[in-house]
Amino acid sequence: MQMKGQIPMLRYATVTITATVTFCFLCSSLTLAASKKPKQLDQFAPNPLEITTPDPLLPQKSRKQPLTPAELQNLETALDELDQQAAVQLQIGETEEAFDLWNRELRLRRVLGSLQEVQALSRVGDIAWHQNERKEVQYITERLQTIQKQAQLLNPAGPKLFQALGEAYQKVRSPKLALQVYDQVLTAQKITGDVAGQIETLKTIGEVHLGWFDYTSAAATYEQLLNLASSKGDDVDKVTYLQELAYIYDQEKQPEQSVKVRTQLAELYQQENNFTLLPALKLAIASDYESLAQNNPSLLQEAFKNYQQAYTTAWQLQQFMRASEALQKLIALYRSHGQIEDALQTSQILVQTEEQAGDFYGLMQAYDQIGQIQLQRKDYPQAQTAFRKGLEFAKQLKYNEAYFTQQIQKAMQ
Repeated sequence: MQMKGQIPMLRYATVTITATVTFCFLCSSLTLAASKKPKQLDQFAPNPLEITTPDPLLPQKSRKQPLTPAELQNLETALDELDQQAAVQLQIGETEEAFDLWNRELRLRRVLGSLQEVQALSRVGDIAWHQNERKEVQYITERLQTIQKQAQLLNPAGPKLFQALGEAYQKVRSPKLALQVYDQVLTAQKITGDVAGQIETLKTIGEVHLGWFDYTSAAATYEQLLNLASSKGDDVDKVTYLQELAYIYDQEKQPEQSVKVRTQLAELYQQENNFTLLPALKLAIASDYESLAQNNPSLLQEAFKNYQQAYTTAWQLQQFMRASEALQKLIALYRSHGQIEDALQTSQILVQTEEQAGDFYGLMQAYDQIGQIQLQRKDYPQAQTAFRKGLEFAKQLKYNEAYFTQQIQKAMQ
């Protein structure tokens, strides 16, 4: 009988315990949800640069009443100190505290004027980008866009502020926004006839395009600069812009355009008696013509001519390594077009060049090349002679000895 009476009590106790556990679980879930709520709200926190809470560093006075020069100086000093404190916090690993200080500084910088604010935003934006603080970069970019809109309404042709905005956009890695600003600056400079300003702005635009590997846009920009330099008769700047264009067209794989600008560059070098850079330039022109000759064989002679000019000029300037490079290119071109005798004669000139340069490695390669050509001509005794000479240099260098031994045996067979 007691057993029967105890079963309901046990069931009642079990239900009570279950209810209690469920209640506790619900309470703990609610508590956990409540503790997570602030973190969720943080995702929608306002831009800290737009907070309007009065700051103790600002004197208590009417909003319409401007700060005196002394008050502005004191504020600027205090903001410089905030910047230094933030830098210290960042150095010791307190990143959040550092950017809290910087955000406060940036909020207050606007009191000192748009230009000072933009320059400060640029400085902190660069730090935020390097620290991978994406939210901070976003906040700063948004603030820069607000300043830009205000500046366009108040003073559409304010060059200093717009230049600073362009630089700031570059610091936060927003090239499109930077280019938009520079285009506005350029338009204003064209209206006022400021040619010197146009040149500087175009240089900046070109650098931005190059920095982001937009070679097509960079080429268009440097072509504009080249036209301006040509109209002024400024050969120094023309050389600079032609060099940039040659690099750009190389990256774009446009040998036709590359030949055009490099030929102009070669003419300028010759006019100025600046022959030192001519051999390398002639080599590049020859290489361009060699590429173009694949679709237009009539241009092959231009490739030969420029390789020969590169060699001749380099030899005269005692640039023996450059001369050797030109000869090697010529030999390869002769051989690829079946001009074996020309290749052999050029290889013998290459030996003389390498001897003049005292380059044992170059001599070893030159004799290897002669040996291979002689094998192609089926002149086996001459091939053996060339490979044996190559082996002598290989032994001195302690390099590729087995290879030359094999080539000698091959020639003997």
